[in-house]
Amino acid sequence: MSAPTMADREDVVWALGTGTADLLVLPHAGGNAHAYAEWREHLPESLRLLIGQYPGRGARFVDDLPESVADLAGPVVDCLPEDTGDLVVLGHSMGSLVAFEVARLLTERGTPPKGLIVSACRAPHLANPAPVRAERLDDDELVAAIKARGGTQDEILDEPELREIIVPAIRADFGIDDVYRYTGPTTPLTCPVTVFGGDADPIVPVATLPQWATSTSASAHVEMFAGDHFYFQQDLPPFLARVGQVVQSLLG
Repeated sequence: MSAPTMADREDVVWALGTGTADLLVLPHAGGNAHAYAEWREHLPESLRLLIGQYPGRGARFVDDLPESVADLAGPVVDCLPEDTGDLVVLGHSMGSLVAFEVARLLTERGTPPKGLIVSACRAPHLANPAPVRAERLDDDELVAAIKARGGTQDEILDEPELREIIVPAIRADFGIDDVYRYTGPTTPLTCPVTVFGGDADPIVPVATLPQWATSTSASAHVEMFAGDHFYFQQDLPPFLARVGQVVQSLLG
């Protein structure tokens, strides 16, 4: 996949608001930056919200669809605003794996984030416990699987013209998520890791969440919320209040 030009940078990483530090959010499989833009109004004013936009959606609709987590994480790292300061990286579901790779790349480049927050996702060295196997599904079957997982508005999936636009990107994302497994050096991160999960998540077993501790030489902490795989959608403001508290703690 070709690297974005300078003119494309703001399409790859959205920057919302101003602040003395930055929170970078990486969306779930099939997700996009638009779905997370409302987070800005619930976060401390001291935080600028950065959101990664994956290929095949929004202004990046014409970009080649991703084939690996590297295709998702690499452009985000390369397109972070030049004035990015103290940074915390957060991902939800597959976005947690992208966030891990972003944090790993930044660490390799000598600019590790202040912390990594992962949500509703297996540890990166584990096999996917609930693969979708999108390559075996036709579009109708894939849409049904997406609806069962939640996170995407049903009316979008039920609109034929919109579905035709978004299903290829969703199919690509799940193909990546199904097979991703980190096999590199142990404890590749040096920053603290905070792990969020839903106590009734049918996709990510609660028992797998503490294994994120193996990804870092720093501390790791697991925190549970009531709900399923998209637990935070049920009551977003309190969740983001907690995110803000964790970020401020990581920033010291």
